Amino acid sequence: MAVERWRSRGHIPFPLWLCIVVVYPVASLLFRLRYRGAERIPATGPVLLVANHVSVLDPLACARLVFDAGRIPHFLAKEAVFKGLAGTILRAAGQIPVARFSTAARGALAAAEADLRAGNVIVVYPEGSVTRDPDWWPMQARTGAAHLALTTDALVLPVAQWGPQRVHDYHTKKLHLRFRTPADYVVGEPVDLTALRAEVRAGRPIDAPLLRETTELLMSRVRSQLAELRGEPAPLVVHPAPRRETRGADGSAA
Repeated sequence: MAVERWRSRGHIPFPLWLCIVVVYPVASLLFRLRYRGAERIPATGPVLLVANHVSVLDPLACARLVFDAGRIPHFLAKEAVFKGLAGTILRAAGQIPVARFSTAARGALAAAEADLRAGNVIVVYPEGSVTRDPDWWPMQARTGAAHLALTTDALVLPVAQWGPQRVHDYHTKKLHLRFRTPADYVVGEPVDLTALRAEVRAGRPIDAPLLRETTELLMSRVRSQLAELRGEPAPLVVHPAPRRETRGADGSAA
């Protein structure tokens, strides 16, 4: 099985190897990763992973999750990350910059759609940034993930993550450097979008109400899994997202 998982990654270009050389050992030092349901990530085919966002460091742990499952993750990440040499390497490694709060974010969605149609794994944080909820529950999400879920046939998997915020606290902007901090992941059952996708194929417009309905479906699954990880119920009220946002004509935002 380990050999087959390795082969399922396919050809790994040099820029991606550079990312792996950095991410893999750093994630191993910072986090003691514990997975539930990682076997739900298939060895081949398009996959859209929809995850909550608790730390600027959780992409390292999430990348390890996907790689350990035998796939290569392509992240939608804010454009500010793609600066200088590091940005050049990230782009060459298949990562996708998002110009947040801009109609240019639609270009990132188009690139992600193409990536999914090519059979790759896309990781999306629908919140758009680390949650502002003081108790680390997912805040109000944007609708880019819903757009990708409705316009492709990708397998949509909700992912809950908990633990990376103990290493870097975004709210206080403090780094608590601890080695092997527990980081827990739950990969849930695929979200059944058969009915909604059929409605879209039949001519239903992908408008703001549909995107919001689909987003809530995705995020409700993520919240439920996070509640399972934390051993406590999720709050009934969702924390608002930062107000600064520009949406496309159909109400979507990456």
